[in-house]
Amino acid sequence: MNPEELKLVVQEKYGEIASQSKNQNQSSCCGSSGCCGDMDYSIFSDDYTQLEGYNAGADLGLGCGIPTEYADSKKGDHVLDLGSGAGNDCFVARTIVGESGMVTGIDFTDEMLVKAKENLKKTGYRNIQFVKGDIERMPLPDNSFNVVISNCVLNLVPDKARAFSEIFRVLKPGAHFCISDVVITEELPVKLKEAAEMYAGCISGALQKEEYLDLIRKQGFNHLELKKEKEILIPNSILLNHISLEELRIFKKKRIGIYSITVKAVK
Repeated sequence: MNPEELKLVVQEKYGEIASQSKNQNQSSCCGSSGCCGDMDYSIFSDDYTQLEGYNAGADLGLGCGIPTEYADSKKGDHVLDLGSGAGNDCFVARTIVGESGMVTGIDFTDEMLVKAKENLKKTGYRNIQFVKGDIERMPLPDNSFNVVISNCVLNLVPDKARAFSEIFRVLKPGAHFCISDVVITEELPVKLKEAAEMYAGCISGALQKEEYLDLIRKQGFNHLELKKEKEILIPNSILLNHISLEELRIFKKKRIGIYSITVKAVK
């Protein structure tokens, strides 16, 4: 698929996800409808329930880290959340920046934006906004944000170099991003890389870790820090939907690692 076709896959599947509960998404990404096969998002997500500002209606269990944990946001900051979904990280970030701060969430899936705005309306907060936009071409001004966060989203962006270039553009000088994402330690089998539902599940779009970190440096960022790293174990039952038993044996023998990382860097 070309980049635009991949984006349509993501929009369609995450549009379906938006209509499901967290429990349904963690049993398969679209619950009983099966629109995304058997991808189990609980293998990625961290527990948000004890965080200040947690909004249960916004938690669809789709992340692979907690970027606000290491984002070093402070009162009065303007935070941008890339691929904000139903608003989970935005509500946590709003608690950190306080009433004097501002949080903007950007997403290109209409159903997610509707859900996020419904969640926002229930809170009465006036300093969170959700806008529609493509991360590769954000409809946002230059030098506008103190912090950019994102949670398991850039894997879904075909042109990651362009995405990090856009992050650099919208950050204020001296500002920083903190992003949780998925990376790999070896090249994935071709069939996994070509599988659309694995792409929407954040796996087949993953770059190798060093390539990912080098891409960030090439966009001009400094003081790159790897704040957290954890291995993600994909059940054999899911992998066998895309590769043969023999290919699975090779996959295991090569010890191909899939990891969630949280990375921070400064403009």
